Amino acid sequence: MVKKVLVIGSVYPRFHEDAEVPWLRASVAHLRAAGVEVQVLAPTYKGLKSHEIDGVKVNRFRYAPKDWEMLTHEEGAPSKMASKPWLQLLAIPYIISGFFRCLSLCRKWKPDVIHAHWPFPHAFIALGAAKLFRIPLVLNFHGAELLLIRKKKWVKPFLKFAISQAQAVFANSSFTASKIKALRNVEVEWSPYGTTLGSSQCHCEERSDEAIQSDLAPNVSKSIHPVNGKFKILFVGRHIERKGINYLIESAMYLPKEQFEIRIVGVGDLTAELKQQAHEVATSDEAITGNEYGGPCDIIFTGKLSPAELENEYRTANVFTLPAIVDSKGDTEGLGVVLIEAMELNLPIVASNVGGIPDVVVDNVSGLLVPEKDPEALAEAFKLLAADPNLVGGVIEGARKRIAQYFTWDGIIERQIAVYNKVIKK
Repeated sequence: MVKKVLVIGSVYPRFHEDAEVPWLRASVAHLRAAGVEVQVLAPTYKGLKSHEIDGVKVNRFRYAPKDWEMLTHEEGAPSKMASKPWLQLLAIPYIISGFFRCLSLCRKWKPDVIHAHWPFPHAFIALGAAKLFRIPLVLNFHGAELLLIRKKKWVKPFLKFAISQAQAVFANSSFTASKIKALRNVEVEWSPYGTTLGSSQCHCEERSDEAIQSDLAPNVSKSIHPVNGKFKILFVGRHIERKGINYLIESAMYLPKEQFEIRIVGVGDLTAELKQQAHEVATSDEAITGNEYGGPCDIIFTGKLSPAELENEYRTANVFTLPAIVDSKGDTEGLGVVLIEAMELNLPIVASNVGGIPDVVVDNVSGLLVPEKDPEALAEAFKLLAADPNLVGGVIEGARKRIAQYFTWDGIIERQIAVYNKVIKK
């Protein structure tokens, strides 16, 4: 039976209130609750020393002068390196430093399993200790590593080799699993994220690429949300290309102003551009003269919100939407844990049929799926829900069942521990 697990990742909370990777923090907490002792190995951020979070030892490794140690945290490393190419020079000392820190930690602590998230490059930080001390290695893919292959062809053989060295492979979605199998035909375990809504551990005002943590109070409505004035369409997340917010804004042209309202929560690189698009939609000829759809409806940008303000947005919304796309870099939603959180808050879902979203949203069962980059299809889905309370109730009930079957932390961790125990026995 597994007793000790070393979790390796590029990011882990730096202090108690830090909003980084809330899903990983929740995963570690639930592993500990299941009786597994866990330590974390992660890079430092600007000289941060090793510390404890939630009773978990976080072992930080240094890889550069203090002021340069910003390759991770607050923004993905690929994005940082794209805007600051010189940061790529830190990749080699990052791997070498992490490699030797992992050797030292495993020699002293002797974990039963090494669980490495984002296998490029963390598989290579783990491999030395895994081989030398004969510790089973589990790799956990989240999709971003696989996208690197499109831009950097030389990454492909390294990932293929890493997969061949692992005793088990996890993927956050069936979409990610298919990408892994295209590289090397191995067994891949589907290991999604749960949600930490209501958790006292994480407080966050905006969402990361992979998850959005909000400490919502338990008084958010558990019944179908009433329509007060207008049918409110809610988006929450970072304003980046793969979220497809521009198509949501365009859908306003097909939604009657007197009946619908689009509310966009969060900020990001595209916020100014999206606000300009919304202004053009609102002031277009169609907005002045009207069209066959009676649109466009109002589009409201809320900016960053406090947990209490975000709770109010969820409580007063009538539908949650994630109009995600495959962006110009080939990136898309790996899972869409924000959808699980919205489902738990009794909101029907309208989302694009891309990436890992269909793992969460089964069309006409736990929500409505539409083609990507299709604003008219988005609008038609919103209209269907607004016109049919029975449909709303049906997909909410379907969502409850899907969450219970696949997305509870107890179930996720139980399956994860079963894999640990399997590789220990090999």
